[in-house]
Amino acid sequence: MARFVEGVDRNQCTLFPPALDDYVSEDNPVRAVDVFVDGLNLKALGFFGVSPHETGRPGYHPATMLKLYIFGYLNRIPSSRRLERECRRNLELIWLTGKLAPDFKTIADFRKDHGEPLRQTCRAFVAICSKLELLSKASIAIDGSKFKAVNARDKNFTVAKMRRRLERIDESIARYMSQLETADRQAAQGSDAPAAKVTRLQDKIGKLKEEIDRLNAINVQLQASESKQVSLSDPDARSMATSGKDTGIVGYNVQAAVDTTHHIIVAHEVTNVGTDRGALAEMAEMARIEINATMLDVVADRGYFNSEQLLACEQSGITVTLPKPQTSNAKAEGRFSKLDFVYVDADDVYRCPAGQVLPRRMTTVEEGKRLHRYWTNACGTCPMKAQCTPSHERRVTRWEHEAVLEKVQARLDNNPDAMRVRRSTVEHPFGTIKCWMGATHFLCTTKPKVSAEMALNVLAYNLKRVMAILGVRRLTDALRA
Repeated sequence: MARFVEGVDRNQCTLFPPALDDYVSEDNPVRAVDVFVDGLNLKALGFFGVSPHETGRPGYHPATMLKLYIFGYLNRIPSSRRLERECRRNLELIWLTGKLAPDFKTIADFRKDHGEPLRQTCRAFVAICSKLELLSKASIAIDGSKFKAVNARDKNFTVAKMRRRLERIDESIARYMSQLETADRQAAQGSDAPAAKVTRLQDKIGKLKEEIDRLNAINVQLQASESKQVSLSDPDARSMATSGKDTGIVGYNVQAAVDTTHHIIVAHEVTNVGTDRGALAEMAEMARIEINATMLDVVADRGYFNSEQLLACEQSGITVTLPKPQTSNAKAEGRFSKLDFVYVDADDVYRCPAGQVLPRRMTTVEEGKRLHRYWTNACGTCPMKAQCTPSHERRVTRWEHEAVLEKVQARLDNNPDAMRVRRSTVEHPFGTIKCWMGATHFLCTTKPKVSAEMALNVLAYNLKRVMAILGVRRLTDALRA
């Protein structure tokens, strides 16, 4: 093996460093994890077992278990069985836990039983980031992303899915019955049908009837559920559409608010609602509380556009920038859209592209919204009517708080780069975390446990971000201060 880098002889005696601490360098991330957890008030965060019982077998301190899990998610080792193995062979983890090696059941139970404390730990690190002035600019981007649950699509049932499955079974039974009738006719004409084929067809029909009974039992649960969905493996998971055509997953919709300066996840929430339309105000308020700001600038995509949500943000001092979705077919059909009509606030009228004035004619209430209607009787003789409306006259509807929506649009017009900032800010954390989690995403079932798992992922992401910004030594010194 000349001219190759050669390893050490396995039988050669070696003088290892006398102290375990010598194996871990000063800029190793585990040192930051150790200092961070030691500085937490675990009892105040909700961890139980901080004060040991006077009798019974001694247990592991919550600080040790928390360090173990943070290390696992920092190094893409979320499995309790894999963490158990790493405790016996990974020098960094041996240093972090002091040579302790809990069994996988103890490790798994800690995550299962401490959902809310783990979320509070994630919030505690965001508070530290705020003290380090990493969140000094009150500007965030909000987005949601779908994460797969531990529930196959075949084990999720909706009303439409149930109807399609029962229809397919009925078609299969009809096909098999037709084949049996053909076999009976052949037997009546003196031609013997293979007995094995007849038996196989009868078995298939019997199994399909059993499947119908199973589906009917599930259908009873389906009709009784509020969401009209039933998931067998994870009861809290829901079928959600994704951006691809005719695609979807069974999982959770994770909402995140990310700082636009250092891309730290300020707030997050795990939901099983497939759309983002009702999440804007809540996520923005959560982010404002976390960074302790009186005013907040928020940028989001068009999936969050909801007039009531925007009004709630405006009233609470949160400035929102997002595009309005185009729901009207007028532009697609080559006609004027509502944007071509100019509102004159002083006179409370609209001015159409032809220069005609549309006064307010009536006020209605629809779905709790107070709406004003504007139109003119001059449409019948207007030379531009074909470009405006196929109806007798063009009517324009204005919400009583339409000025809020106009402010949102004006902000976007004045800052066209806002959507690029949003995309580069909030989509990167989602992609990174999904890469860490792997193809299966969540390992736990039910929303509380999934929320705990997501909190650990977010905490690990934020730790890595801050270590990349400040460095491990500066972060460790700041945590000790």
